[in-house]
Amino acid sequence: MKFGVVVFPGSNCDRDMQDALRQDLGKEVIVLWHKDKDLSMFTTDDCIVLPGGFSYGDYLRCGAIARFSPMMQSVIEFANKGGKVLGVCNGFQILCESGLLPGVLLQNANQQFICKNVFIKKGNGEALKIPIAHGEGRYHADETTLNGLEANNQVIFHYCNEDGTIDASGNPNGAIRHIAGIRNKANNVFGMMPHPERASSVAMSNLDGRKVFELLGLN
Repeated sequence: MKFGVVVFPGSNCDRDMQDALRQDLGKEVIVLWHKDKDLSMFTTDDCIVLPGGFSYGDYLRCGAIARFSPMMQSVIEFANKGGKVLGVCNGFQILCESGLLPGVLLQNANQQFICKNVFIKKGNGEALKIPIAHGEGRYHADETTLNGLEANNQVIFHYCNEDGTIDASGNPNGAIRHIAGIRNKANNVFGMMPHPERASSVAMSNLDGRKVFELLGLN
């Protein structure tokens, strides 16, 4: 599996993602510039990653401008053909703005930027310690959408406590139903606010991020 990491003006986690994929996971990585369009070097077995940061300065809604970049038009086509796409933090916001994932990311409930380690879990799995760094990470959707996400098993991660308990005390930003990440119905587009690439190196004394890639089938 090859990975393409898209770089937008204002991306600041693209190098972190490249290093995690290359050095920690041993993957081939191709850097993709936002003004380019060519994804012909990738097959639907590969994955395009939209990293965190402040694409286009987040001068409108976070990710709203990036959604119209030439590369994103190709990413949308790639995803619609079955190619894998992962959006982390600002990348998650871009996926929602582009319509590849439902819902929106709103300002954190405390109206402050939050940067710390939190815990997330997939289903009944173990609690994983993964960093967050965002000001608008509060996932929100209407009740019909939320019920559909849960009925189709599209919620890939919930915020939780260190012991795995899912409740408000483990929810850092007020995300509705404690949602930290979701996928599309076809199970090829994934979005999450926490940063697994920041928890994949021995030097960070935390390898839980590698487990995130494994759980998503991107290892």
